Amino acid sequence: MKTRDQEYREMFMAEALEYYDSMSRHLSELERNTDAGPALNELFRLMHNLKANARAMGFTDLGEVAHHLETLFGLIRDKQREFGGALAKVVFMGVDALGTMIRAVGANLPLPDATALLENLDRLVRGEAPVIDKEEEAESEEEAGKKMELSDLVYIQVKKLDNLLNLVGELVIDRDRVMTLAQELGNPALLATAQHLFRISDDLQYSVMDARLVGVGVLLNKFPRVVRDVATAENKEVELTMSGQDVQIDRNILQIITDALLHLVRNAVSHGLETPAQRQQAGKPAVAHLTLSALTERDDVLIQVRDDGRGINTEAVRKKAVERGLVSAAEAPRLDEQQVWALLFEPGFSMAEKITDISGRGVGLDVVKLALDSLGGQLRVESELGVGTTFTLVLPTSIAVKGALLVEVDDRPYAVPLMHTDTVLALHPGQLSLVGGLLVTHFQEQAVPLVPLRQLLYDEGDEMLPLASKDDLHGIQQVLVVNYNNRRLGLIVDRFIRQQNIVIKPLSKPLDTIDLFGGVTLLGSGQVCLVLDVPALTRLFLAKRA
Repeated sequence: MKTRDQEYREMFMAEALEYYDSMSRHLSELERNTDAGPALNELFRLMHNLKANARAMGFTDLGEVAHHLETLFGLIRDKQREFGGALAKVVFMGVDALGTMIRAVGANLPLPDATALLENLDRLVRGEAPVIDKEEEAESEEEAGKKMELSDLVYIQVKKLDNLLNLVGELVIDRDRVMTLAQELGNPALLATAQHLFRISDDLQYSVMDARLVGVGVLLNKFPRVVRDVATAENKEVELTMSGQDVQIDRNILQIITDALLHLVRNAVSHGLETPAQRQQAGKPAVAHLTLSALTERDDVLIQVRDDGRGINTEAVRKKAVERGLVSAAEAPRLDEQQVWALLFEPGFSMAEKITDISGRGVGLDVVKLALDSLGGQLRVESELGVGTTFTLVLPTSIAVKGALLVEVDDRPYAVPLMHTDTVLALHPGQLSLVGGLLVTHFQEQAVPLVPLRQLLYDEGDEMLPLASKDDLHGIQQVLVVNYNNRRLGLIVDRFIRQQNIVIKPLSKPLDTIDLFGGVTLLGSGQVCLVLDVPALTRLFLAKRA
């Protein structure tokens, strides 16, 4: 298995070889036409990118040669130097030297000495005449005659990988149907072939998923500048620490949570962290600390935003929620800490007293919740007044395949993503209470409302029909406890079928407008199975019980 260093080196090589080929092409163009503006601009860009990549990888000499050439192309572009004569000769030698260095990196060899070349490039930048050694010139000609190697890496558009993953999803669905059929027929040869197909399609599926993985650092590494800009605007001193950049996640998931993470970080600096004067008054160091970290937990990826700021003032949030009509004055005191914090993520909720470029423009933390809901993710909040706050985004590694629990209602199967399931319960009538027409049970010292799933799926109108008594329910009740936004809800189903990985396909128009379903999957029997959207079900239940 490749180490992360090997992967980074290969990625660097792939880009560097591509840059080198482009440089040679644009140099020839520039030699034919010294006024070729596009070629000059492209050479400047290529040198700038190669410089940055080489320095990031620790290839100092390679980065220095690229930096000197970048400066020189800038001067040529600004008409301060002319491409021709000795200058053109040294530039060609410089690009050839870059080729030698890139190949040395690929072969894991020491980089050749570039002192003489750098001195010549320095002279050209200063407008002085270069000193070209005959031996250097011969080496450059030899380099130019070498056959260029092709990279082991290829660049693939994400949409092509998306298409490939969709095709693999179709294959997996048909594979399960073939396996079921083979088991029913009991033909040994067919069963052996089906098992072989099962193994191959499994390997293919995980290979395609692996090809879509990127390091979380692709996103995290953009945040030092964000933190600096927000801190400067808010007159705060903030030190940012990052870890876990190598944690792998599906590239599309990273794309979907980009805005959510940006909002959390800006919110932490703007609202969570105090000014230096406020911190010193509270006995804290003047410089605030913000930590962005990624880690894995079972099959999930966790991205955490932790600050050592003022923490969440639970009572202030409770009061603001009543003012905004999110909860009644009678209900508010009964909410525990986690339930109050969950209100921060309701649409339009904001604690900002004034409008700034950073906050108070009606875009609240609900954008974070929406992004997570679309992925089947979760949000965890930990906070201590005066000590700080941690927001944790719980994300699936891949959105292609999800673990799900299959349940049955009225002889129809439904799939519930495991991300939102807490537990399954078999409850006898003595474990149920009826309060105002609403069934309730107690689980882990918490009152959990219960509702027949068929009632949420089939009942029309704005209100839920109340149960007259517990006698309306007969015998042991099979309950799936789901969790969304720190709210538990017990769904009463007819029976539990099994747990399995499913490939979720989006619903076609016009069915895609039905909120309660997050997609559809096919079972091994060929039966169509709707995937339940737990956030939408929870919101529907709350709306009907309002």
